[in-house]
Amino acid sequence: MSVSVRIPTILRTYTGGESEVTADGATLAEVLDDLESNHAGIKARILDEQGAIRRFVNVYVGNDDVRFLDSLDTKTPDGVQVSVIPAVAGG
Repeated sequence: MSVSVRIPTILRTYTGGESEVTADGATLAEVLDDLESNHAGIKARILDEQGAIRRFVNVYVGNDDVRFLDSLDTKTPDGVQVSVIPAVAGG
């Protein structure tokens, strides 16, 4: 399954400045593996040392936060948009 992945500004150094790239995979985990194979180093900025999505990174498949779905096992249908969004904090 081919999906588009929206890349936040802070991670665009890994994608050569591209704000959107394509990746293949039937699940989010597979998409992130494919993303890593084409843009070395980006996966470590999305996942922590235990392989879970970092606390201050939000990932959406379509309009749905994967934390409320199946996390890394969330299905990624062909053509869906995956968005990586760093959490914003402030006061």
